Amino acid sequence: MYNKMWHQTQEALGALLDKEPQKMVEPQRNQAFIFQTLATFYIKYVQIFRNLENVYDQIVHPQKRILIRKVLDGVMGRILELKNEMVELELTEFHYFDDILQDLKLAPQQLDIPIPKYFLKEKLEVIKGREKILAQILADSGIDTSGMKYPVKSIPLDQAVKLIQIAERARQGRLRALFMKQIYLQEYRAKQSKTLGKKVTDAWAAALCIQKVWRRFHQCKKTEKLREEEMIFLGMVCCQNPEVSATVIQAEKVDRLRNEVQTKHEEDYREALVTIKNDLKLIEGLDIKENLQDQIRHWFIECR
Repeated sequence: MYNKMWHQTQEALGALLDKEPQKMVEPQRNQAFIFQTLATFYIKYVQIFRNLENVYDQIVHPQKRILIRKVLDGVMGRILELKNEMVELELTEFHYFDDILQDLKLAPQQLDIPIPKYFLKEKLEVIKGREKILAQILADSGIDTSGMKYPVKSIPLDQAVKLIQIAERARQGRLRALFMKQIYLQEYRAKQSKTLGKKVTDAWAAALCIQKVWRRFHQCKKTEKLREEEMIFLGMVCCQNPEVSATVIQAEKVDRLRNEVQTKHEEDYREALVTIKNDLKLIEGLDIKENLQDQIRHWFIECR
């Protein structure tokens, strides 16, 4: 799949490279036409960059990855050049590609430029080294955050007893206030029932009251659910219990396995570069040396 994606991206890049000089040689009409041309090339290069980044991250063949990396670096450089040209043309960092995206039938999300995954993978050893150096500096200076012990201030026994008594009285006061509130509400309901009389016992009025309360409760729940869905849709709140399908889990597992195979093939390739060179030197080294000596003697005979 990734080989096919690479070939398709390479064909699109070749077609774009053939078309770009022709567009630039044509007489420029106005500023809007120039920006339209630059923006179209910019969007197409971004799509090529996204595909190449995925291919470079997942393909396991080391020689192919070397070639794709060179093309990927070139595409990133061309994107920066086009971005600089658009900034100089419009004197602004923000551009609008709505009409071009609509013509190319692309979604706005496809215009986002992802951070290449190999940026972090290649700098992983450097980051770990920096963390070790920082930990060593903290240890040498005597600032060990992992083994720090905070001093505990002791207080006299009578003061501790007094604090416990204050907390207990406060707890009892809160319970008494809650109990008195319940008694007051019961007395208030009893007074209301006496004043209303027949109105409270009326079945129609009771049903209407229950309907009002239930509709209010139901609408509050519905509004809260709609608000939560809107926040999740806008990306302001992450989903509490996201349902991840088995296909996505399997795809992530395959990606991890492919990265492990990729690392192993890279190590084998580096070792093969050394071993093949040594084997070539042992097997064909004498023949190569004799051929070079014959060429040097032939040059001396002809020229000197």
